[in-house]
Amino acid sequence: MSTGTIAQPYEGRIDSTSDAVYRKVGWRLIPLLFLCYIVAYLDRVNVGFAKLQMQGDLQFSDAVYGLGAGIFFIGYFLFEVPSNVVLHRVGARRWIARIMITWGVLSAGTMFVSSPTSFYVIRFLLGAAEAGFFPGIILYLTYWYPAARRGKATSLFLAAIPFAGILGGPFSGWILQGMGGVNGWAHVLCD
Repeated sequence: MSTGTIAQPYEGRIDSTSDAVYRKVGWRLIPLLFLCYIVAYLDRVNVGFAKLQMQGDLQFSDAVYGLGAGIFFIGYFLFEVPSNVVLHRVGARRWIARIMITWGVLSAGTMFVSSPTSFYVIRFLLGAAEAGFFPGIILYLTYWYPAARRGKATSLFLAAIPFAGILGGPFSGWILQGMGGVNGWAHVLCD
């Protein structure tokens, strides 16, 4: 009897099969998640692009505008963990769809802002609606990828940030100018 290890004849086939499976999973998940995160990131930064026109149209002071822009993160902070608890109970597909739909409706509702109070309320609600998105996606990736493969999937997902930065400025500027200057801020905030 030898004390050497016994060769595994199917080892190479298992690795290539699992690579093919994870490649297929990646092509189904990552592009959609990537696109969703671009939209999420643009939603956060577009408030800065809309500032000058919005302040001019609505006569907001810098303090009103700063508080309204920042109150988004209070809603985000307060609802981030509860949103992920619900995501775990309800299921990622349903909960992420709820996040995206609620967030889209509230984002579109931003064009109806007419007072500081309505600006504060909509920004808080936007933060609450979007709260579970990023941590929910990270949790969702743990369902599909083992730890050894999760880093690559997460980095591909997070690559949306520089793409949003590259696309966001010109896109937002085009919307601000392309709408004839009439409430261009409203169109930017609801994209």
